[in-house]
Amino acid sequence: MNKSTKIILFSVIALLIAGMALYPTIKKKLKKEDAPQGTVGQGGPAGGGGGRGMALNVNAKVIQPETLIDLLLITGVTIPDEEVNLSFESSGKITDIFFQEGASVKKGQLLAKINDKPLQAELQKLQAQVPLAEDRVFRQKSLLEKDAVSKEAHEQVTTELEKLHADIELIKARIAQTELLAPFDGNIGLRNVSEGAYVSPSTIITILTKIIPLKIEFSVNEKQADFIFSGKEISFQPEDDPSVYKAIVYAKESRVDIELFSLKARALYPNTSGHLRPGRSAKIEIHSNPMDNALTAPSESIIKEMGRNIAFIYSGGRAKQVELDLGMRTESNVQITNGLNIGDTLIISGVMQLRDGLPVTIDNIN
Repeated sequence: MNKSTKIILFSVIALLIAGMALYPTIKKKLKKEDAPQGTVGQGGPAGGGGGRGMALNVNAKVIQPETLIDLLLITGVTIPDEEVNLSFESSGKITDIFFQEGASVKKGQLLAKINDKPLQAELQKLQAQVPLAEDRVFRQKSLLEKDAVSKEAHEQVTTELEKLHADIELIKARIAQTELLAPFDGNIGLRNVSEGAYVSPSTIITILTKIIPLKIEFSVNEKQADFIFSGKEISFQPEDDPSVYKAIVYAKESRVDIELFSLKARALYPNTSGHLRPGRSAKIEIHSNPMDNALTAPSESIIKEMGRNIAFIYSGGRAKQVELDLGMRTESNVQITNGLNIGDTLIISGVMQLRDGLPVTIDNIN
């Protein structure tokens, strides 16, 4: 290979290397020159939706007077109408148990008994003395009428007879304490003792529960306290139960709890069939008195910003920011006490993209 050929070959290789090194820069410059004017970037003058000069599609609502019903959503619990731990009033050995676990019982029904033989013997002893004591009183009275005995002697035997009757009543009361009676109609729970067990007044034999009717207990905050009064109807839905039931408030506490700032109340549900049980949590709905001619806005149309409540209305093809004063809330709406007027077109979608003066186009209007 001669010298001229070598020079040409090296020159070609040098040009190839230089071209490869400069290719990215030349390509970028060519693309920039070929790009149509106005599409430099997505946010440029001819950018897509949301850019300056582009109208945002929104939904809106025309503000009209409505009847507003405040809905309180709280959680409560079902409780029995009555419930008591059953125990004997005296100590002794259980001789008989007359109830079945889980059974229904009537008021006054004998449920269990402890040994009363010593008391029964004492009662018979006292009752045997009654005829003789009464005979003494009769004789003393006859003698007193003939002035054959002093008045003090007659009063003494009379007092002894009265004391004897009092002792008999005391023994009968002690015998009654050996019997366990149902204080009201209800359902018996599980028993904790067996026949032959020695029990005392502190021993719980079983639990008696009355669930017809059933009570629903709940609490409301101090602002909602005025909505709760005797005769107020509430709706409740026990957990894992698809049915909704109606109950009537029958009582509430006399004052607001100073620690929790809440008011406790109870409602009554007939529970005629006894299918609902106490101890279940329940979702409760309470409707307040309806408010006529109220102006409302959907909750999602209102933005909280630096302590202000703002929304946007449609005005001349653009969004106009307004500041609102709010009143009561429902599950989906908020009462507007100031900031909106009847006939205003409130923008209810895309509010997070809006700004004052932004062009908007209404797709749907209610």
